[in-house]
Amino acid sequence: MNAPTPPVPAPAAPIETGLTGASSNLARVLAAGHFAVCVEIAPPVGPNVEAIQREIRTLRGHGDAYNVTDNQSAMVHVSSLPVSIMLKQAGMEPIVQFTCRDRNRLGLQGDILGASVFGINTMLFLSGDHPIWGDHPQCKAVYDIDSINLIRIARMMRNNRVFENNKQIPKLAPDIFIGAVENPFAPPYDYRPMRLAKKVVAGAQFIQTQLIYNVERFREFMRRVVDLGLHEKVAILAGVGPMKSLRVAEYMKTEVAGMDVPDAVIERMTGLSKEDQQKAGMDICLEVAEQVRNIEGVAGLHIMAVNWSAAVPDIVKQLGLYPRPVIEPAAAEPAGAGPAPA
Repeated sequence: MNAPTPPVPAPAAPIETGLTGASSNLARVLAAGHFAVCVEIAPPVGPNVEAIQREIRTLRGHGDAYNVTDNQSAMVHVSSLPVSIMLKQAGMEPIVQFTCRDRNRLGLQGDILGASVFGINTMLFLSGDHPIWGDHPQCKAVYDIDSINLIRIARMMRNNRVFENNKQIPKLAPDIFIGAVENPFAPPYDYRPMRLAKKVVAGAQFIQTQLIYNVERFREFMRRVVDLGLHEKVAILAGVGPMKSLRVAEYMKTEVAGMDVPDAVIERMTGLSKEDQQKAGMDICLEVAEQVRNIEGVAGLHIMAVNWSAAVPDIVKQLGLYPRPVIEPAAAEPAGAGPAPA
């Protein structure tokens, strides 16, 4: 005779924590009405601590938060969490990235808690480039959930102090300022603002866009975003960055998924010396940044200087965005703390 099936326990009742991610420096800068600056940091391919420390020395003070990529372009790098911990220990606010490509929902929720243990509460959730684009095209992508559902899970963990399976998180909730990405240059173009709206509904509080070189396409995207009123519900940080050479520009145009590099950009860098290519790449970045910062709905810039971190301080200064504002945290309960269970 078979043993009776044990009853399924009732799900835990959600506990509203009242957390909003406001303990994030980026959140405070945006809430104070400042034009925000985020800077991307790509972890090294090998366990090169000095390379990470060099990035810290170069970039410190030139951003409100520093986006640490997670196996960028589907290629193996040092993972985002330990690099984010190093930034935190250096007094910089990391934006730790977590992708759906490499982990299932169990691992992702564990990583969110792990980041919270180190006081890292500004997080960015994305699907991640498919492995076919990277250096392990034969590997199996996970994609247990998509980025919209990962955003939803992070919101549930913070607001309701429950995991995705509705099991209660004991004692403390992670206080996450929830970030996501959007690419205005990926077809179908008319769908991109609607996809952004889905991420806002799921819980996204700030958005970082793909690198912008086609300003008119981005302008049209933002026009639709404003028509939908999304700019009032989420902070949109426009992606800008310098191209160090014609070779980099051509690679971005032909080999990087989701990039839109107009022919005019290639033509502008063609036939120049190495030094003049760098100057043209910097000029294009500054021109694009000046244009997009004046588009309605843009709340800040996300600077991605691929293999050219040394250019970032000059970009921020030439745009008149240095020094960055210092917004002290309000006196409140410690980051990540929620009300104790009744």
